[in-house]
This record gives sequence, C-alpha cells and structure tokens, in this order.
Amino acid sequence: MEKYPATLTIDYAEKSNRLTVFFRLFMAIPILIILALLAGCGFKDQETVSESNRFIFFGIVFLPTLLMLVFRRKYPRWWFDWNLALMKFAYRVSAYLLLLRDEYPSTDEEQSVHLDIPYPDAENELNQWLPLVKWFLAIPHLFVLTFLLIAVIFVSIWAWFTIMFTSRYPKNLFDFVVGTLRWGFRVEAYAFLLTTDEYPPFSLSE
Repeated sequence: MEKYPATLTIDYAEKSNRLTVFFRLFMAIPILIILALLAGCGFKDQETVSESNRFIFFGIVFLPTLLMLVFRRKYPRWWFDWNLALMKFAYRVSAYLLLLRDEYPSTDEEQSVHLDIPYPDAENELNQWLPLVKWFLAIPHLFVLTFLLIAVIFVSIWAWFTIMFTSRYPKNLFDFVVGTLRWGFRVEAYAFLLTTDEYPPFSLSE
C-alpha cells in the first residue's frame, strides 16, 4: 500500500525522565508562548488586525494559498516551506507536551519527530476547484478526531502516572497517541495546507 503524501512518525523512547515529566506542563510554557506567537494567537484579542494577519489560520498561510490554487494554479514555494516548518515545530511541541519525548522542542532541528509533505506540482497534481470544498469534505474526519483527541487527553494522564512509577511510556498507548496525531496531520495536509487531493484514510497506522 502506497503511503499517504503526508507522513508523521515519532521515535519511541524506552525510558522517560520522571523529573521532567513531573514538571512537564510548567516546563512547556515558554515554548508554548513562542508557538502561540508564531501562530498569530496574539492578534485574536486586538480590535485592529493588519490585512496580512487576517489571512493566517493558526499561523498557516491558508486563504492566500487557496486563492492562488483556484485562480493561478500555483503554490508558492516559500508559503509551502513556512507551513511545513510551522507544522514540524508544532508537532515537536505536541510530542513534548504529550510526554512522547523528553528532549525540549527545538525551533528548527528535526529531533525525534519526523514529519514530511512532498511539495506539490499544483498545475498537474491538484484540482483547481477542490480547495474550495476540502474543509467541508473533511468534516467526518474532524468529528472522529474530536473524540480521539479527548481519548488522547485521558491516555496522556494515564501515561503520566505510569511514567512516574515505571519511567516508561507504555508502547501501545504511545502508538495510539502518535496514530491520532498522524491522522490529524493528514487531515491538515488535505484540508488546510492544501498540499494533496488524496482523501485521508480513516486510520491511525502509517
């Protein structure tokens, strides 16, 4: 079976650092602030927002990309590079916050979170009009992911207690959380990054 054109894997660590796991929520605050600033969250409470920031969707260059695909059939490379780099950083932060990895998230190095999307040939690989409805077509995925993410919260709490006693994140729980993140990333690539027209599978697996 050919892999979906948006991949996410996270290296499994045999042991976790109980001290950093115990204080994880507090230790993550600085990097979460940086991520929030990059994602444009600092603008949401301001009455006046610059024109450029109105088109940013949680930091992703979304609306300009949609319009370029529809009217010019182009995906500017630097928009793609920004979106991909932001996603890589966001998922490193998520892996740290969800106790999947102990190393503090880097703003630029890949570390142990491996995420990739092939740069699309917009003119030959992407449908010109599909970007207008991808968000709607993704609704079934978003519905399922809502419940999966709720489960991830409870799994992470259970993993926290398990690590406190055993210094180990149970592998089956690790695979579930990573699988949920992978599912969500595929949906993001399809509906919001607009890098592929291949509909995401309803699957946690690679």
